[in-house]
Amino acid sequence: MKKILNTSVSRRGVLAGSLAGAGMLAMPSILRAQDKSLKVGVYGGYFKDSFDKNIFPEFTKATGIAIESVAEPTGEAWLVQLEQAAKAGQAPADLSMMSQVSMLKGQSTELWAPLDTAKIKNASNLIDRFVNKYPDGRIAGIGAVAWYITLVTNTDVYKEAPTSWAALWDPANADKLGLLALVSNSFLLEVTAKTHFGGTNALDTEEGILKVFEKLAEVKPNVRLWYRDEAQFEQALKSGEIPMGQYYHDVTGLAAADGHPVRSTFPKEGGIQDSGCWALSRASTKVEEAHVFIDYMCQPSIQATLSRKVGTAPTVKRELLDLTAEEFAAVSSDIEPITPRYDLYQTKSDWLNQKWTELIVG
Repeated sequence: MKKILNTSVSRRGVLAGSLAGAGMLAMPSILRAQDKSLKVGVYGGYFKDSFDKNIFPEFTKATGIAIESVAEPTGEAWLVQLEQAAKAGQAPADLSMMSQVSMLKGQSTELWAPLDTAKIKNASNLIDRFVNKYPDGRIAGIGAVAWYITLVTNTDVYKEAPTSWAALWDPANADKLGLLALVSNSFLLEVTAKTHFGGTNALDTEEGILKVFEKLAEVKPNVRLWYRDEAQFEQALKSGEIPMGQYYHDVTGLAAADGHPVRSTFPKEGGIQDSGCWALSRASTKVEEAHVFIDYMCQPSIQATLSRKVGTAPTVKRELLDLTAEEFAAVSSDIEPITPRYDLYQTKSDWLNQKWTELIVG
């Protein structure tokens, strides 16, 4: 249990900006002697350890392709490294797991080699939103893993689970909330738009975004903590000091399984679903091996293994999985999710950060 708990925190820790050292998975010398190998970048810490233990050796056994796993620094930093290396014709990793905003930024410089779905027959298993495309329709990336941010509560303080994100605005919850501190990782604009404006289309114009900001500003009297440090909020949630907020569904479920008085709820408007994509550097010479790897990772059985061993939500269709109802609920939900408007964090990043500071956390 504890190990997966650390996995999830570490995965997001890397996304939020921690650095991890690169690591290599030992492979039989017969494979190292061949050219059938692939460098794969994944988020560091326990997340990478889980792949090294549960995924990569089985892939090598099945395909004969040796994997060298590389621990990535945070999305943007790794993007910059990949970009600079590609200009010099180098690939620090052939394939990398990339955040959605990094995918879009990489698209703008043609960093990602287009993928051929004819060579990835299992790509048809994916839920459509996990196929990342260039504006002209070429495939830039394929969904690797997903995870959810949900509405969490301390069960000693809240006997009944809340049913809607609207609870964040309820005056009864004054000074009781812990919310993520950044516009680009809290996705509270999307939550506000879905809860009060009928959907994230309300964010299509700057005028619409400002209206959403005004509505979101109404939660401020209820917020005890705008958190950057996940562990700080997690402790306060467990103790009941900050009994409600937004947090990671899988981590909360594991804390509950460890006996802590916490629960994760998918509100009727949906949990916030974030995800990472497999993307191939244009500088990589391992195009064939990369396609074999992505095809392998899109198998329902592998996605189910990831859910069980790494605590991630599957990117393939629910009906293809052999996960029990309980296993699926531990990592995901059938309620249509709130999907972040990654396009805004690429095109309006500075403006959004400025307004967030002025109107929300300032």
